[in-house]
Amino acid sequence: MAPSRRYRVILRFAFIHLVQTWWFELFLPRIGLGALSARGRADRLRRMAERFHVLAVRLGGLMIKVGQFLSSRLDVLPPEVTKELEDLQDEVPPVPFSEIRALAEAELGVGLDVAFSSFDVTPLAAASLGQAHRARLSPDDAAASGTEEVVVKVQRPGIETIVDIDLAALRRIAGWLSRIRLVARRVNMPALVEEFAEISLAEIDYLHEAANAERFAENLATDASVNVPDVVWERTTRRVLTLTDVTAIKINDTAGLLAAGIDPSAVASRFAAVMFAQLFGDGFFHADPHPGNLFVTVRTGSEAGPQAGTATSSEARSEAGPAWQLSFVDFGMMGEIPDSLRAGLRELVIGVAARDGKRLVASIEDIGVVLPSADISELERAMTQLFARFGGMSIADLRRVDEAELRDFAVEFGEVVRGMPFQLPENLLLVIRAMSLTSGLCTSLDPEFNMWESVEPYAAALLREERGDLAAHLGHEALSFASDVVRLPARLHSLAGRIEDGRLTVGTPQLERRMTRLERTARRVVWAIVFAGLLIAGALLRDEEPTFGAVLMVASAIPLSIAVITFRRP
Repeated sequence: MAPSRRYRVILRFAFIHLVQTWWFELFLPRIGLGALSARGRADRLRRMAERFHVLAVRLGGLMIKVGQFLSSRLDVLPPEVTKELEDLQDEVPPVPFSEIRALAEAELGVGLDVAFSSFDVTPLAAASLGQAHRARLSPDDAAASGTEEVVVKVQRPGIETIVDIDLAALRRIAGWLSRIRLVARRVNMPALVEEFAEISLAEIDYLHEAANAERFAENLATDASVNVPDVVWERTTRRVLTLTDVTAIKINDTAGLLAAGIDPSAVASRFAAVMFAQLFGDGFFHADPHPGNLFVTVRTGSEAGPQAGTATSSEARSEAGPAWQLSFVDFGMMGEIPDSLRAGLRELVIGVAARDGKRLVASIEDIGVVLPSADISELERAMTQLFARFGGMSIADLRRVDEAELRDFAVEFGEVVRGMPFQLPENLLLVIRAMSLTSGLCTSLDPEFNMWESVEPYAAALLREERGDLAAHLGHEALSFASDVVRLPARLHSLAGRIEDGRLTVGTPQLERRMTRLERTARRVVWAIVFAGLLIAGALLRDEEPTFGAVLMVASAIPLSIAVITFRRP
């Protein structure tokens, strides 16, 4: 497909569905037809996701990455969307081997039959930006590197041009979205696209990925339950990456795990622990832990060493059965948590483990998810209710809760969340993706998996650290109290001034609901007035301008229909 046509196809798809979303989700509810919009929402979202799925597979490139990211947003997107997009990573068509051979030989400077003693023409995996093939190193390279079986990852020919086009289209779409107030006040879409661009451009630089693999291996060197492939630098360039072969049982292949004598629930528990250790340890983490990038390797004989799954952490459990390791591959999408964000995430974990809604909301504020201007009292109340009713439940437990109760709570909680001025800080994109994929994968391995229990050991350790620094904490509290006392006269003066000027506002949810009903009634009256105006104007003009008068009279049926429908609603 020509670059200009690809660009137009992406923009056309986005424009059509943005207009459709605006019509059903913003315009119709504004004129009192929210029930009509809600009635077909599930089917509408499913069809939209299906159409994007087809488009992503057809175009490849970053469209696959966009779909994969959307499929991991279980926190904000409905299951109709995430379910349709969740298998995109396994659905990318491979590049013909002749094109792969030509690019690899140009990069390596020698023929594949010289660089490798064998090279499998059938790809092991085909991804959106490149594809992997099994191979064996030549005897000289094998002796130098200490390994023979390798996986060679080769960039898709022309992918750099495709990435540039896709990013240009995404930047244009982000510009459109930034003009929508509802979106703009929650997330800086242009900045989010620029972060996505930075991640994507780093992914097509295999020297960068090789450095990531070595850093990841070094950070986890003391954990015997994790296996990271070695980089064969002699056969690695910016567009060709050669790693030792660590492929084994795919992590979500429960039948394969059971056949090998490995308990899938133990794999889920250990995988969650490894991901949390990355996030709350050194802060350098694998941001793309989908099933295609994770394997479970059975260790035999002298390789076994300590029981895999026990590693060096005190939280890991000893499991019966063969020793095994978690093997990570694909280090193109890695995340790093700055110190400021890490402090906020530590507070968030403690708040979740302690079922402390107020502390959780405070940590969300510190991270920057909630704008400073937000009134967080309603969110604190909603979080407290959430913990009181559902805190500690696994996904399996939630499935046993009465559906009506869940629906009612979701509606009330959703109203609070939608009313808050949320935004997505740039450096949270990969953290959210990693945790969403981790939660989904662990639940697929163990339906009874409880993320709360996985969080608690880290929260307990963080609390111990916090208590160990009690003197500093008390000093901080004393300073904070003194600061509040110092600012109290100014705050009282400001409050008095706002009362005198009539600018004091009080948040009352019941009053707001009554105002919403009043606004709805006013809109109905407006539609009735529009109907009357069109009908009278058409009747007056019918003698002098028969055609135009008839058009106005026919058009009056539209506001009449809307007024009638909305008057029937409570």
